[in-house]
Amino acid sequence: MYRSNYTKLFVPLLLLLPFQAFVQESKISLNGYVKELYMFYSPENPIPGTDLNYLSTNILHNRLNFKWYASKKLTTVLEMRNRLMFGNLVKDFPGYQATVDIDNGLLDMSWISAKGNNWFVHSMIDRGYLDYSSGKWQIRAGRQRVNWGVNLVWNPNDIFNTFSYFDFDYEERPGTDAVRVQYYTGTTSSAELVYKPGHDSIQTSTAGMFRFSNWDYDFQFICGQAGNDWICGCGWSGDIRGAGFRGELTHFEPQNKSSKRTTVASVSADYTFSNSWYIHASLLYNSYGKTGKAGAMNVLFNPDMSAKQLSFARYSLFGQVSKPITPLFSGSLSGIVNPSDGSFYFGPALIYSLLSNLELMLTGQLFFGDSGTEFGDIGRIAFGRLKWSF
Repeated sequence: MYRSNYTKLFVPLLLLLPFQAFVQESKISLNGYVKELYMFYSPENPIPGTDLNYLSTNILHNRLNFKWYASKKLTTVLEMRNRLMFGNLVKDFPGYQATVDIDNGLLDMSWISAKGNNWFVHSMIDRGYLDYSSGKWQIRAGRQRVNWGVNLVWNPNDIFNTFSYFDFDYEERPGTDAVRVQYYTGTTSSAELVYKPGHDSIQTSTAGMFRFSNWDYDFQFICGQAGNDWICGCGWSGDIRGAGFRGELTHFEPQNKSSKRTTVASVSADYTFSNSWYIHASLLYNSYGKTGKAGAMNVLFNPDMSAKQLSFARYSLFGQVSKPITPLFSGSLSGIVNPSDGSFYFGPALIYSLLSNLELMLTGQLFFGDSGTEFGDIGRIAFGRLKWSF
């Protein structure tokens, strides 16, 4: 919903003004980036209710990351993203604004600060927390990233901050409003407990994790409650003869009969050759996934994902190859296949470093398959992005 005042936009900045005196003493850090992302979307089927056969949008995106080192033990973090969006996707689909202005946290820190007929400005605070460290203890309270995943594509252990592989432009990943307590039991081992409050039981989660190292591998075990499910799981990361080997598994046991028990697991391997070629392969299993036509995927409007449903398919296969062509220019090709319904995705990408802090990227998301399959009704999307970091 559009708000006529700009209070939310300026309050975070006003809160930082008293800290400016500390800049000279390096007690404050400020960094971020500005990037322009252009998207051209050619859908597989005509867009219902319109005479359009394509959609396009531009996103001018600014990110600001503030850190205030109040003392050796206490750090304050505030990070936000501001995006100007315009194009016929905004103009011809008024509902698109509502899909962007969503905050599933305990506090609503997402807002539309300005808008027009074919544009709007969306701002969101996705990090805002206090971090206290003393000895073997670390306590973090506020909006933060709780990253329990170990794989690079699909993360069944990531029950607090699930993200979509197709949302490549959000490197920081979503945050969650939570209290996180960690205790380091040793040099390579720790225990932690996370409580995520919500407006109802579905949005509330409480879980713990124990992490340790042995046999040149890192292991983790998790258990707790996520929404209406009891969860337990494990993960590992290590290598086999120089090749990275990772995996994670989470079992969801419903607290009532309104949903079904589900087991989600992923395993991956990656390797970098001496000539700089990089390969990566991964497998996802979801016991609740479909073995026929999966259907229903919507990559454009950012579906509300969960670790319980990383894909609609029972099995998914991922592969990637990449190589730096020159020190400044690199290319990659990734793909996902649903072996049950035969649909698949290709993602070519080219990245060129214009300057040390200026990067140009061209990439695509190309979806193929029969109607009703997981990827068959999406179409093709092309992106161009220019990013300047400071």
